[in-house]
Amino acid sequence: MWSEFAPVQVVAWRMLSRLRNEGWAADSLDILYLDDETLEWAKKTGDHEQDGTVEFHQDSNGTRLFEGDTVVLVKTLDVKGSTLSAKLGTVVKNIRLVHDNTEQIEGKVEGQTIVILTKYLRKG
Repeated sequence: MWSEFAPVQVVAWRMLSRLRNEGWAADSLDILYLDDETLEWAKKTGDHEQDGTVEFHQDSNGTRLFEGDTVVLVKTLDVKGSTLSAKLGTVVKNIRLVHDNTEQIEGKVEGQTIVILTKYLRKG
């Protein structure tokens, strides 16, 4: 952040802005000086207007889920629009994350792709 090069200053400002909920990052932002033109450039992404939190897909125990993980159902689920009932303990392999909703994943149960709420599964 102490670089004399404006692009490095902009990247430092943006990274610190994303982490501003951390005490050390807020302290660093307070002492970081950018001239008006460089600060305007740094603000073009709009990162500073967001709350700085990032949400991840998590199972019922709070464990982070990733693409391709294997999960186990912790509740018997009736699949809407189908006669399929996904039983408690069913293993779902190679899941896909629903990118616009952190509370949902996609997986195959009995050959059928279904959407499952993350609160009904645990990482297996």
